[in-house]
Amino acid sequence: MMDPMDIVGKSKEDASLPKATMTKIIKEMLPPDVRVARDAQDLLIECCVEFINLISSESNEVCGREEKRTIAPEHVLKALEVLGFGEYIEEVYAAYEQHKLETM
Repeated sequence: MMDPMDIVGKSKEDASLPKATMTKIIKEMLPPDVRVARDAQDLLIECCVEFINLISSESNEVCGREEKRTIAPEHVLKALEVLGFGEYIEEVYAAYEQHKLETM
């Protein structure tokens, strides 16, 4: 039987993130002389998938409480707050605004 970690990002829900992109992000966050073992990279990527699942689920709950049918950015920001990630909201919102500018 294959170890679930052999297939990065292939969980029960078959959710995944692009491994090359995630590896690039991980390396950009670290000093150039730091190396990351492949299994540690895989674990970090799995953590990202789980984090996205958590935020998505809570965003859906927030959206549902407002009796809306579409999750909006404010629902995601509220989900971050509810889950105890309020300290990241300002930075996340700034990144979101920057993304909007870049895609216009």
